[in-house]
Amino acid sequence: MQLSTVEIVKPEATNFILGQSHFIKTVEDLHEALYGAVPGIQFGLGFCEASGKRLVRRSGTSDALIEMAADNALRIAAGHSFIIFLGDGYFPVNVLNAVKAVPEVCRIFCATANPTEVLIAETDKGRGIIGVVDGEPPLGVETGEDVRWRLDLLRAIGYKA
Repeated sequence: MQLSTVEIVKPEATNFILGQSHFIKTVEDLHEALYGAVPGIQFGLGFCEASGKRLVRRSGTSDALIEMAADNALRIAAGHSFIIFLGDGYFPVNVLNAVKAVPEVCRIFCATANPTEVLIAETDKGRGIIGVVDGEPPLGVETGEDVRWRLDLLRAIGYKA
């Protein structure tokens, strides 16, 4: 077995969801779930087919995000993995429950805008995701001032009243 990392290539503020599923129907079902969760959402989806033609299947509402998703999926190249890139102003919290509710979805590895590396294990049978490195390690513990900043931010972006 060989271990390697694949860096997610994207603009700095772009959010994405990385997961694993089990069926080619995932592409259509994720598309419908995303669009149903937030009508008008901009997204791109790439899915690594694990048998048959073994193509990166793709879908979405934004050509640029679809291309970004397909490119990253091809670089990850792990069976039945999928990656969804969200357009500006859309966040995983808006669609994560809808994504997790898709029957084919087995797991979510991360949902983030942070710089991310995907940890890959490769054997003679193929490649699999064994985890992710999402962002950087903490530099300390928040103070009272930091708590106030966090709560103010959540109110400013509409997540707390």
